[in-house]
Amino acid sequence: MPTASRQGNSVPLSLQFLLFIDERPYSQEYVKEIQNYLKTIEKHYDFELQVIEIGKQPQLVEHFRLVATPSLVKVAPEPKQTLAGSNIVNQLKKWWPRWEEAIAEQLLQQVHLEEVAPSCPRELSSVGYSGEIMKMADEIFHLKQEQEALLEQLKFKDQVLAMLAHDLRSPLTAASIAVDTLEILQSQGNTEKNLKLRDQLFQQSRKQFRVMNRLITDILQASKNMNAQFVVNSSPMCLQSLCYEILELYQEKFRKKSLALIDDIPQDVPFVFADEELIRQVIVNLLDNAIKYTPDGGKITLSILHRTTQKVQVSIADNGPGIPETKQESIFEGHFRLQRDQEKDGYGLGLSLCRKIIRAHYGQIWVNSVPEQGSCFLFTLPVHR
Repeated sequence: MPTASRQGNSVPLSLQFLLFIDERPYSQEYVKEIQNYLKTIEKHYDFELQVIEIGKQPQLVEHFRLVATPSLVKVAPEPKQTLAGSNIVNQLKKWWPRWEEAIAEQLLQQVHLEEVAPSCPRELSSVGYSGEIMKMADEIFHLKQEQEALLEQLKFKDQVLAMLAHDLRSPLTAASIAVDTLEILQSQGNTEKNLKLRDQLFQQSRKQFRVMNRLITDILQASKNMNAQFVVNSSPMCLQSLCYEILELYQEKFRKKSLALIDDIPQDVPFVFADEELIRQVIVNLLDNAIKYTPDGGKITLSILHRTTQKVQVSIADNGPGIPETKQESIFEGHFRLQRDQEKDGYGLGLSLCRKIIRAHYGQIWVNSVPEQGSCFLFTLPVHR
């Protein structure tokens, strides 16, 4: 084992690795495969391998700028290097000769420094430095999370107050007018005409109070969903079966607007690793939006595509009014609503909730849209292995 001597002591040169994985079952296979290979070279070099689940420490993913899993980061000796993909062991074999040269050079440098200045304290190792950086990154990440959560709560409170003030005004005014009119009719006596009008006003009042109750209930429920922390109970699931089940329940809604449904759902799509109830929420929300914005007699398409070896893609398209290009990212933000939707039911929370769910599954969600031609919402989920 290569060592550098310092005042009679041997200091082994150690390779330090961080292996980033996700929660899919076959990730453990990568861990074993990489560990087994590293053990074959352990007799020549010390090594340390730390396994990190990206869901538990997302700040480190951001710190090392990782774009795929699994990823193996060599943090010591310098320089840092990242290997990613499903063939990490082959990449290790390719890079190992170059790393051996780097270790040899570092060994010579250490020996030279020991001879020239034996009394000087040794500099912090790159491992210790990386550890401090990761600790600081972790603390900064959690502080940012707390700050963003507080700002979001304040923003949501202001928006709830504004929405309540705006949306409750109309039904409250209508109910108030109905009650005032009932009071006038009461003083005029129980004529046949008055009794008929009084019954209509009672019905109108009840309707407006129901509207107000629904508005308050919807906002409170939206607040609960948006602020709740997701507990994702992922398991192997069949997307095809879930889609067919949802479409069967939506037949009546399609019929009422005379909408044509086109489904492109291949039977050979692999299982995905996801929480079925949360993914049901996403599909239902996107279908509801498609139905809402597709004109009578229009067309809606639901399709599934085995996009890569690691991802399955679901898309829901309509031929509605479309979304301006400048707003296609904003619609996924909490409480954002397009100008055309100001007179429609809802609070702009659905798509934000969808993005939160898909991101919790390490997927992506986006929209392709052309104004006056329609929109296509797409999201990806991890394949189960």
